[in-house]
Amino acid sequence: MELCTASVSTSAHRSHISTFNRPLPYHQYASSRSWVSKRRRQSSLYVMNAASTRVLPSSRGIGKPAQTNGAAVSNQKNSALEQLDIERGVCIPFRKYSPEMVRNKVLGSSGSVLSLASRGVEIIWKLGFYWSSLVYDYLVGRDEEIVPFRARQLRNLLCDLGPSFIKAGQVLANRPDIIREDYMSELCILQDDVPPFANQVAFSIIEEELGQPLEQLFSKISSETIAAASLGQVYRATLRETGEDVAIKVQRPGIEPIIYRDLFLFRTLASFLNGISLQKLGCNAELIVDEFGEKLLEELDYTLEARNIEDFIVNFKNDPTVKIPLVYTKFSGSRVLVMEWIDGIRCTDPQAIKAAGIDVEGFLTVGVSAALRQLLEFGLFHGDPHPGNVFAMRDGRIAYVDFGNVAVLSQQNKEILIDAVVHAVNEDYAEMANDFTRLGFLASGTDVSPIIPALEAIWQNSAGKGLADFNFRSVTGKFNQLVYNYPIRIPERFSLVIRSLLTQEGICFTLEPDFKFLEVAYPYIANRLLTDPNPALRERLIQVLFKDGLFQWKRLENLIVLAKENVNKMSTNPALISNSLQTVASQKMEKKLDLTDTIKDGARLFLIDSAIRRQLIMAFTEDSKLHVEELADVYRLVEDQIDIPSVALEVLQDLPSVARDFMLSWSDSVLSDRQN
Repeated sequence: MELCTASVSTSAHRSHISTFNRPLPYHQYASSRSWVSKRRRQSSLYVMNAASTRVLPSSRGIGKPAQTNGAAVSNQKNSALEQLDIERGVCIPFRKYSPEMVRNKVLGSSGSVLSLASRGVEIIWKLGFYWSSLVYDYLVGRDEEIVPFRARQLRNLLCDLGPSFIKAGQVLANRPDIIREDYMSELCILQDDVPPFANQVAFSIIEEELGQPLEQLFSKISSETIAAASLGQVYRATLRETGEDVAIKVQRPGIEPIIYRDLFLFRTLASFLNGISLQKLGCNAELIVDEFGEKLLEELDYTLEARNIEDFIVNFKNDPTVKIPLVYTKFSGSRVLVMEWIDGIRCTDPQAIKAAGIDVEGFLTVGVSAALRQLLEFGLFHGDPHPGNVFAMRDGRIAYVDFGNVAVLSQQNKEILIDAVVHAVNEDYAEMANDFTRLGFLASGTDVSPIIPALEAIWQNSAGKGLADFNFRSVTGKFNQLVYNYPIRIPERFSLVIRSLLTQEGICFTLEPDFKFLEVAYPYIANRLLTDPNPALRERLIQVLFKDGLFQWKRLENLIVLAKENVNKMSTNPALISNSLQTVASQKMEKKLDLTDTIKDGARLFLIDSAIRRQLIMAFTEDSKLHVEELADVYRLVEDQIDIPSVALEVLQDLPSVARDFMLSWSDSVLSDRQN
């Protein structure tokens, strides 16, 4: 394993948290003084060194990785999992999945050889017949015209092969690096249309898991499933104890041994495909299987989903615009999950939303803001926000259900994503390409020069149209062509990010065809850049404000205007329509753009960092003139947002610390000059 070091912090809340086997969350920043997590502070293990790789030349113009020790990739037992840990910035102390664990479970069961052989024959026969059909289509020259039929045939084949293959199809529906876009569209149907299993089987599982007869737990339960998915299905019921309406999620019977067996066969097959995968995707096929298997086994344990829900509740506890259902752990287990019933309106029904007195555009603003907070603030986001999992509450809140498929982004990954946004704003496409490598899309050491022109063409073509015509689907369509033509692998967590953004943008366009996604996203990002106390974001703010060594006064003004817009819009729930001015007034929260920490940090940087000090002085004196007018314009924008006495007091209280840091910085520079 890679060398890891532990960064441990404790939490009074739910001290038994480490008993759950899921990836641990990552540290985030909450205030400029303590830099503690906004989520529960939990143990994390951070990877300190990366696997040693070198780059071999590729006929496609982009390098591919090879092991420096000369050993075959398939002979390194944990190399794929270690690479995943390195990309994520964390190694996981408690895993639901490892190749060895899967192998031991499968081979340790009675009759395993016969079961593997029969299942292997079934898979090879059915997939082989399908593959031979594709080859025949190619040979007779009808491979393009018959694509819709073959795509439907593939979807039906995956359903026939069982839950592991249905789940694999759902994953492939979001992997343009592996499968063509026309096939992806057909496989998307698997995310909603899966046949249910018998009610009596489901009810028996509930009784077995909870250890009590059904009638003792629930006073009533629906006779039909509310929803069915690849791993389980949902019923509506009423708790006998409290009379509360709940949703019961029940796992498909006998699914665990089937999935373990299929994962073993998947990885065995992948070991023979490493060479092709390295050439096409820049990574070995085992890594893709391990990524898939790790996520699949996490979804299989409903105790992990219960904890996902509790994490989301903590994250949004102070947000009056978001509703997360309560989880009843007393009535839940590894195969059964009981949650609060969400009595909401399907988010793709604009007429019902309007009839409930909800402003559609305001509701969309709430949804986009919630999604951005999950992605960039918490680093824990809903991976499957399709219309069946997102509802409009009658009080204007947005509600999420089904937390089995969530993804976690490390602080490092979030910062790199923000880097990518900054590089896009500054049109620094070479650095954008390097961001792809840092995020795991490209193998370490890959020559990115052939990708730079393609990235520039995609971004300029999309961003050049302005906010009115910009949409993620058009950008993703062009990006899909890029990843299909170059050895780019989309890591699982980012395939979920892409799917999440596309799905939510689709919901926005269904409700409001003229909705401008970026008109909501930009103000949120501007607010984060200007007010977030994370020092890493302070650095990104400086990068945004300087381009080619020149200070961008207009960009600063735009950031302030957008940030104020975000604060004003979210000071109440923008989805609410009320005829009572008194109600609106009572709900109104006096919020301002809190720039106190930004001003303090700016003053500190000006005094301590000579490079920043020089840049700022140059900014005020560019073009051989003092930029007093621009400075006055900026002040007019923020004067109603700043409590001058309060800020002055904060700066004075911080003065001893600043003076100490200034003296240390000055002494370091003096000593450095003398040594030189």
